[in-house]
Amino acid sequence: MAPDEHIRLTPIGHVRSPLKETRDAPRQPDEGAPAATIVLDPAVHAAAVDIVPGDRLVVLTWLHAASRDVLRVHPRGDRNRPSTGVFSTRSPERPNPIGLHAVTVRHVSAGRIDVDALEAIDGTPVIDLKPVLGKITDR
Repeated sequence: MAPDEHIRLTPIGHVRSPLKETRDAPRQPDEGAPAATIVLDPAVHAAAVDIVPGDRLVVLTWLHAASRDVLRVHPRGDRNRPSTGVFSTRSPERPNPIGLHAVTVRHVSAGRIDVDALEAIDGTPVIDLKPVLGKITDR
């Protein structure tokens, strides 16, 4: 790819969540993230017809409320921890604020996928869904 080429992402849907502000969102799903709904764009409904309750998905989001000019952070916002490059953290603040969320499907209806704990705020664009293959481990 030439340095001056742009990458174009088209959201496939968005998150519906009780989380309205980034300050209210937990840092990880097991830290109190609420159930949420992924609302799909009608143009991609056919791509989701095989998703069923119990499926594990990786949801890729565009963290639209994040800063894109941050290169170093104190992990988890803890100033007692050393400043660390964002590529070594799960910080939402980064040059390309792509969110990565492992969820379990709870219910599926036309154009909607209800999932368990999802730490994205209401309105967050969803850029892709992928099935979990194998075991996901925490690092």
